Amino acid sequence: MAELRLKSVRFRAEREADWLKLESLVGKAERGAAGLSDDELLAMPVLYRSALSSLSVARATSLDSALIDYLESLCTRAYFFVYGARTRPLERIAAFFATDWPAAAKAAWRETLVCISLTVLGAVAAYVLVMRDSDWFASFIPSGLAEGRGPDASTAALRATLFDTQHDQILSVLATFLFTHNTEVALMAFALGFAFCVPTACLMVINGCVLGAFLAVFFKHGLGVEVVGWLGIHGVTELFAVNLAGAAGFRIGWTLAFPGDRTRLEAVGAAGRQAAVLMGGVICMLFCAGLLEGVGRQIIQSTPLRYGIALSTGVLWVAYLYAPRGAQPARSRG
Repeated sequence: MAELRLKSVRFRAEREADWLKLESLVGKAERGAAGLSDDELLAMPVLYRSALSSLSVARATSLDSALIDYLESLCTRAYFFVYGARTRPLERIAAFFATDWPAAAKAAWRETLVCISLTVLGAVAAYVLVMRDSDWFASFIPSGLAEGRGPDASTAALRATLFDTQHDQILSVLATFLFTHNTEVALMAFALGFAFCVPTACLMVINGCVLGAFLAVFFKHGLGVEVVGWLGIHGVTELFAVNLAGAAGFRIGWTLAFPGDRTRLEAVGAAGRQAAVLMGGVICMLFCAGLLEGVGRQIIQSTPLRYGIALSTGVLWVAYLYAPRGAQPARSRG
């Protein structure tokens, strides 16, 4: 025991100066990295690796536990400064909107196109079926929701739901259903993507069927232009968000099935992080869609203006997410 204590004392005496210097620099960094000089910033990684080496030796030679606990605490504190991200919350949020979200959307453009194609396929199939036989409508839209607005409704009644503010409560029920339905589809499409994309693909088709059946009823009564304008105010943002969520699910499921050169765990981990960023953007889009639906539906009664808003939102989202960006400056680690 005496020999062990002597080794511990010698070990500490030989290296303690570096530990104390590292502890001092970490303390200054924790109070604000701007207080460190350039020489101190360069010395920090060197001192950290030296302390880490000391910790390894202390563990291997079974030196006293107090010394090991001290070095573990010091190395942990230093690690978060040397390797951890030190951007402020507002800077991190700005980086998400400026680079992270658009980069994630660009990386998943193939999956997004697949989801859009599946949604269109479902919409066209349901539209054709309902146009040929109105009984198909009940297969896609819940009977309780369709009360008074199904294939048997009159043209005047359907037009009133699009323009007459006296029917605002009825329209609110329909709009709330569509928004809630799309939000649920978005979350489920992402969450179920791990099942090799199959549930996500099914959800995209089903969501398209709901849209196609709904449109068919109004087109049958000569209100196609009007209903597309009404839906477009918030629908462009809402459906785009759903397809991005589906793309996030596809990215995970496809990577799980075909990890490539990396191990499956590594590949899925990278895809999951990218998909999570994309879903953060989806939540923002759904929030914007809710605002557009809540405000635009009551205030904007002009069909051309509704189309203008729908077109504008589509162009803005595409430009924001997919427009080329210049090289981004490296983020400061201090």
